[in-house]
Amino acid sequence: MIVSHGPKLSRKKELAVAALLQSATIKEAAEKVGIAEITLWRWLKEEEEFRNAFREAKREAVSLAISRVQQICGEAVETLREIMLTGQAESPRVQAARAILELALKALEIEEMEKRLEELEKVVFEKGA
Repeated sequence: MIVSHGPKLSRKKELAVAALLQSATIKEAAEKVGIAEITLWRWLKEEEEFRNAFREAKREAVSLAISRVQQICGEAVETLREIMLTGQAESPRVQAARAILELALKALEIEEMEKRLEELEKVVFEKGA
């Protein structure tokens, strides 16, 4: 998945951002793109635009993962209901269902905090301008 982060990054750097998201190491990402590992390290260390693009791509990836978790909350509740009604003992299914619900709740809390922070920043900016 290659996500455009604006016209400032070259095609090679866009590919590097995508490779970083999909690779276990910086060396592996550099190999996928066909650049030297030191070049990728330098982009991460010295180029703010590249770091920002990578940071935004990570945010997008996490946001997609959170959306997937939220989509399966209903299934998690049904799993807990089924186990509750059948009287089954604690199982990996219960642990997984609980983890999904906890992650979804935490994501919702974070989204609400972000919204409130944006509103506060808007008020502060308007007062300061």
